[in-house]
Amino acid sequence: MPNTTWSPEFEQELTSLLKDWLKQQGRTQADLRRSLRAVSTRMPALLEVLEREFHLNGLAGLVGRLCKVEHEWQGEDVAHEGASTGSADPFSQLDLLLQEIRDDIPS
Repeated sequence: MPNTTWSPEFEQELTSLLKDWLKQQGRTQADLRRSLRAVSTRMPALLEVLEREFHLNGLAGLVGRLCKVEHEWQGEDVAHEGASTGSADPFSQLDLLLQEIRDDIPS
């Protein structure tokens, strides 16, 4: 797509791509709204942000923005997994337990 322009057809294809991408990522339009800092979760508001990016930085800028969103989500997923186990380092809990045992043993 060397000379891609923002057209109704392009917008339709992008909408379809976004919906598939969100489904594949297990995300919602609300997640995308937060990442794009759009005014609404509705697709026209999301597309407005992406169209602005497209006009400022071209197709490469648009793709870069979506890659940045995906990278952000992956970071959230990793942080969430670490939080659900209590810590990103599974041995830190063992270290704390070991220290408590040492503190309880009379010298």
